[in-house]
Amino acid sequence: MTSIYQEIVFAKKSKRKLLVILLDPEKILVSDVALLCSKIKNAPVTHIFLGGSTFNGNYLDELIVEIKKYCTLPILLFPGDHKQISNEADGILFLSLLSGRNPDYLIEHQINAVPLLKKTDLEIIPTAYLLIESGTITAVERVSLTKPLDRNNIDYVCQTAKAGEFMGNKLVYLEAGSGAKNAIPLEMIKKVVDEIQIPLIVGGGISTQEAIEKVFEAGADMVVIGTAFENDNTFFN
Repeated sequence: MTSIYQEIVFAKKSKRKLLVILLDPEKILVSDVALLCSKIKNAPVTHIFLGGSTFNGNYLDELIVEIKKYCTLPILLFPGDHKQISNEADGILFLSLLSGRNPDYLIEHQINAVPLLKKTDLEIIPTAYLLIESGTITAVERVSLTKPLDRNNIDYVCQTAKAGEFMGNKLVYLEAGSGAKNAIPLEMIKKVVDEIQIPLIVGGGISTQEAIEKVFEAGADMVVIGTAFENDNTFFN
């Protein structure tokens, strides 16, 4: 069976762009899942990310089981910490917050996740997670107690992304944060793409279909839509 990661790599090689809906479990009721999934199925979405900065993990299993009743897209956990792990998902982005220097988010949460992950069949995808300054203090910044990387220091962002690749990460994720005022600069995306060989995910502050296209044109392999879809789940109509 082809793994989720192999499919992402194949899509990159074949220049097929991937679109992700990020769902925050804190903002979803199980009773709302059927309608939500009907909206997702009518959109050009290829993957679902599930997770949030402050979610306590309650009813996560139940929520994923309900989503899978109505939707066949791969579900990848996008955890804020080790409590957001469920074997009902298909895989997990094993995130390391390389933009910050808080050891809890560089390695401690990952260590705490090991006993839980060993009991699952989840596909584990090591992911270098880079928070980029976006004009506002995002939930990731507040919870992780770290500062984002300077959006104007593109060379340093490229170095950080390449370090993540050298460390063995399989994906790089450039994140402006939920509700970001400013999305990731297109010039930054282009330069990071030139620097790394692994697939690039870009999310945060992307609020229009035109913006999605520009991010794809800049070279991103996966684009993540969260807040824009939360606020208007007819976004793709």
